[in-house]
Amino acid sequence: MKGLLRGLRTTLRTLIRRPHTAQYPHVEPELPERSRGVIALLEENCTSCMLCARECPDWCIYIDSHKEETPPETEGGRARQKNVLDRFEIDYSLCMYCGICIEVCPFDALFWAPDFAYAEGDIRNLLHDKERLGTWMRRVPESTWPEGYAGPPVSPAEAAQLPGGGAAQLPSEEVEAQAAAQVPGDSAVAAESKVDPTPGEQPS
Repeated sequence: MKGLLRGLRTTLRTLIRRPHTAQYPHVEPELPERSRGVIALLEENCTSCMLCARECPDWCIYIDSHKEETPPETEGGRARQKNVLDRFEIDYSLCMYCGICIEVCPFDALFWAPDFAYAEGDIRNLLHDKERLGTWMRRVPESTWPEGYAGPPVSPAEAAQLPGGGAAQLPSEEVEAQAAAQVPGDSAVAAESKVDPTPGEQPS
């Protein structure tokens, strides 16, 4: 009887307390910005140097590319060749998330994204191509973006579904265009204020 009363006392004491257990997946966990969840690819920065594939201890990165000739940038200059990425795949059934590929990349093309719930029913579906890896760039914390990078381009409909409404992920040009379209009067006033006064005329 004494043990039963002790158990009821414990039950009543904890009944009025707030729960500490998050009901995943209904409640998303708060992960640190630098969580090692999944590797995201910024394709425009990849030069197909193969350094990540060579340094990978699991040999789970597969890269194919071809060379294209680019016209000279200046008159009288020479045409140059550049590598064009055809295939970039990571086999997550082999990856051990050591992060060596991210550390050795000299061109800021690979990043950690905090996503971790991407289980598959078939192990063959864990081979993710460059398009799938590119979508995870939208989940990369802004603090780890390379200098001068404004985030992956997304449509307004896609941006609305991202955390924070996707304002941080929209390219700066699109944000300015949207702001000008929403408030045409303010943009016109701002444009007029930038006009230099004519010679001999004092600005108002």
